[in-house]
Amino acid sequence: MNTKVGFKSNDDSVRRISDKDKDQEALSPMAPPDAYSPQNIEPVAYEEMHPFLQELIDEHKAFTKVLNRFEESLINWRENKWNFTDKINSGLKQFFSFFDEKVPVHNQKEEKELFPLLHKKLIESGEHNSVDPSVTSVNLLEDEHTKVAQAAAIVFNFLGLGSRLPDLQSREITYQTAFDQGMALIETMKLHIFREENILFTQALQLFTSDEFIKIS
Repeated sequence: MNTKVGFKSNDDSVRRISDKDKDQEALSPMAPPDAYSPQNIEPVAYEEMHPFLQELIDEHKAFTKVLNRFEESLINWRENKWNFTDKINSGLKQFFSFFDEKVPVHNQKEEKELFPLLHKKLIESGEHNSVDPSVTSVNLLEDEHTKVAQAAAIVFNFLGLGSRLPDLQSREITYQTAFDQGMALIETMKLHIFREENILFTQALQLFTSDEFIKIS
């Protein structure tokens, strides 16, 4: 007998953080491996980062631990033929709780304090889209915040839906979809974190003055 995953269909805890832009396109396919090799940007050691950026990196590290456990839980769940165990349930619940309680606060810190100034600085320094000068790498990362929230809501809802389906085949198809979306979400989040820490944060360190860091801290 399957151990039911502890999600309620009327629980909007994850769904509400995806309401920012429901008309955005669905989660894109996983990025190619070379996405982890940014061009012309030298990595900066954690110790050399401004304390404001170090705080964001520390939050990334905490989320990465949750992501890794979420990934392990999904893989174990598939290998266990979509049967839930207490350990699998715990890993899934930890992810959605963390996503609901911690991720929005982290994203708002970036979107309200870091991104606006960095976007302005990138345009001024010529680091923008060649076709549309108003578009910078900040737009991509901010857009990913929305897409990741939407993807998390999809996984959450499919888990709840699958647990209520009486037909075995339909339940397995639904769970497979939840698994696939979950794994894509994990890869997207890991790449997102990499881009922020190795591109955006490095650009901020180069472009911001000490006074500007004080104002956003």
